[in-house]
Amino acid sequence: MNIEGNTVTINKTQEETFNFFSDLNNFGKIMPENINKFEVDGDSFLFGLPGMPEIRLVLKEKTPFSNITLGAASSKLPFTLAADFTAIDAHKTSVTLKFNGEFNAMMAMMIKKPLTKFVSTLSENIGKL
Repeated sequence: MNIEGNTVTINKTQEETFNFFSDLNNFGKIMPENINKFEVDGDSFLFGLPGMPEIRLVLKEKTPFSNITLGAASSKLPFTLAADFTAIDAHKTSVTLKFNGEFNAMMAMMIKKPLTKFVSTLSENIGKL
């Protein structure tokens, strides 16, 4: 299952944007308002939303200034959440979130709508940075 958030533009250089997302604490600033748990532990963070199990995301890959990819810590729900950064000009960067998960058809049907809403909310909140 692939879900791509809206591409948003922020008033930061590509390097500033990459450095912002390299600090996992900053993911707390783009989480939905109704988040009930957010804890950073080294190269991972745990978050919880009402009605969903807590999820731990681990930093999987960093390509300087253009991409940061997080992945699920649990192999039960294998997925990645990638943030791609593209310079628009010297002071603006576009950010696109991409969710990619391997789920059976039943699971995909159950979680597609809440995941799409989650990725959309993250994208909207990035646009407010």
